[in-house]
Amino acid sequence: MTIIYKYLIKEIFKYFSLILTMVVGVYIAVDFFDEIDEFLAAGLGFSNAFLIFMFDMPIAQLIPVCILLAVLVTFGMMSKNNEILALKSSGVSVYYLLKPVFVIGIVLSVFVFFLSEVLVPVSRSEANKLWLKKGINKSVTVSKEKDIWIKSRRSISHIKYYHPSENAIFGITIIYFDVNFKMIRRIDAKNGLYKEGKWYLHDIVEQKLDSSINRYVQSFPNELVQQFGFSPEDFKKVIKKADEMSFIELNHYIKKVESEGYDATTYKVDLYGKCAVPVVCLIWCILGLGIAVQGEIKGGLSVCFAYGIGAVFLHRVFYSFCLVLGYGQMLPPFFAAWTANFIFLCFGVITLINAE
Repeated sequence: MTIIYKYLIKEIFKYFSLILTMVVGVYIAVDFFDEIDEFLAAGLGFSNAFLIFMFDMPIAQLIPVCILLAVLVTFGMMSKNNEILALKSSGVSVYYLLKPVFVIGIVLSVFVFFLSEVLVPVSRSEANKLWLKKGINKSVTVSKEKDIWIKSRRSISHIKYYHPSENAIFGITIIYFDVNFKMIRRIDAKNGLYKEGKWYLHDIVEQKLDSSINRYVQSFPNELVQQFGFSPEDFKKVIKKADEMSFIELNHYIKKVESEGYDATTYKVDLYGKCAVPVVCLIWCILGLGIAVQGEIKGGLSVCFAYGIGAVFLHRVFYSFCLVLGYGQMLPPFFAAWTANFIFLCFGVITLINAE
């Protein structure tokens, strides 16, 4: 490893560590004090609220942003001090400078993927468990297959599948008991929709105990209005989300959902997104170097940060837009997750070619 490579790696990781610490600190301060009233109102207490924030820290999303800023600051300061010009005058190519940056991008991409696979699912799951136990305070059980069980004083409800984008539930079973825990009523519904604060169930088979003959009488109403005591927002906190599952687990779940006849488009988009998000580290390294070595950054750290924040903002907006198109089945899941990356990678390569 040459002296130049050692210097670049040391400087990039120095700024990366500093920026990551600052960004995490700002995130905790802003988000914590923004949500603390809601947590305290739910009776969580300061310590439990703080634990939820720690478990729910989006570190995998912050690392790509921080490495972009670190690369911009490192090469921006070198460009400002005419170090880039001196290297070019000595016959050093931009592609020579790209090698350590490229390696850093690959290493961080692998590291972010590892975090998303191992640490993030566990931490997000722990945060949701703590919120359910201390905050919502409902008797709810959710399995890995997204089966949702809701227990109240005299009833048990089971929901086989919840579709977040449509506020729809499928495979509903509700069983009511008397004081002796004897079933007095059972409702089976194929699906249900949430409208105007209530759940409307369809394709229903209802069984009621007729005490006069001690038998269950069946009926088939077209629609029933049911109160679960849970809104779609509560279900979103209860169900195991895509970011709480590993790539293999999510892929297995998609196959299971499709085998049962349900739409898994949303989860397919999230599956491809699990690979697309870590690669952003590599893309930001290439783009950051391309912008910085063109000699256009002369305003110091503030201008470097402006370039970085602008690039991150545009990528995030376009990436979110593509995800929405993917969720709405207007764009194939693969392209929904990867289009933004491909466009910004092309832009990064173009800036490098122009700089050379």
